[in-house]
Amino acid sequence: MKNVTDSFVSLGHWPSAGGFGFNTDILATNPINLSVVLGVLIFFGKGVLSDLLDNRKQRILNTIRNSEELREGAIEQLEKARARLRKVEMEADQYRVNGYSEIEREKLNLINSTYNTLEQLENYKNETILFEQQRAINQVRQRVLQQALQGALGTINSCLNKELHLRTISANIGMFGSMKKK
Repeated sequence: MKNVTDSFVSLGHWPSAGGFGFNTDILATNPINLSVVLGVLIFFGKGVLSDLLDNRKQRILNTIRNSEELREGAIEQLEKARARLRKVEMEADQYRVNGYSEIEREKLNLINSTYNTLEQLENYKNETILFEQQRAINQVRQRVLQQALQGALGTINSCLNKELHLRTISANIGMFGSMKKK
């Protein structure tokens, strides 16, 4: 390591040709060089750096402004969406209530209609039973009457002889004749 530092130190002791030379002593020249470079940069770069910083500041402010506008627009849209949601929920509740009411009305109408239909069917059944009873009674009466007439004719035919038969007919004709005169 000593050889490396000796070489740098020995370079610093070169004789200068004509009074101009390079100072190769790093420790002595670096702060001076840095000061000169920084001074030049600050003097010439101050305006550019200021412009860059101003532009950057303007872009950041514009971005913040745009973000605020977008945020306000999003909040506005959110409020509109919430209002629409409330409206739709109210309509849904109204439809639900109306639907339940309509279902109840339809249910009651169906029950009443079914009750009326059952009542009509019961009436038709009773009328049909009554009609069938009357028809059966009439058929029995006709048969009983027919049998009674046949029995009476049989009895009359067996009990009457020709002479009695003729007298009965004459008496009946006389009764009809006297009724006709009155």
